[in-house]
Amino acid sequence: MKLLLDQNLSQRLLRDLVQCFPGSTQVQHAGLERAGDSDIWAYAKQHGFAIVTKDADFTELALLRGYPPKVIWLNCGNVSNATVHRKLLDNTETIQRFLASIEDGVLEIE
Repeated sequence: MKLLLDQNLSQRLLRDLVQCFPGSTQVQHAGLERAGDSDIWAYAKQHGFAIVTKDADFTELALLRGYPPKVIWLNCGNVSNATVHRKLLDNTETIQRFLASIEDGVLEIE
């Protein structure tokens, strides 16, 4: 499955992520730089993306609306891009298992 990085995540993360998650992009690349959470949610659902975010709002949407799309919530506070990069790459297998699961809609990575 492809990942859609939220506005709060750097486009530079894509360079390595697309190797593990082909077709991944960031909201700015998808023309959603000014879109609200509901529009990003709809885009991800329509185009087969899982949303990667540091924003708890998407986890709340997942509870209200169910999935798809799935949400990967980076609950790690205000950390550097290097830390986010490492967390995503270190959890690649966990993320892949989560995306393949039919039971889980939100994955929290701390």
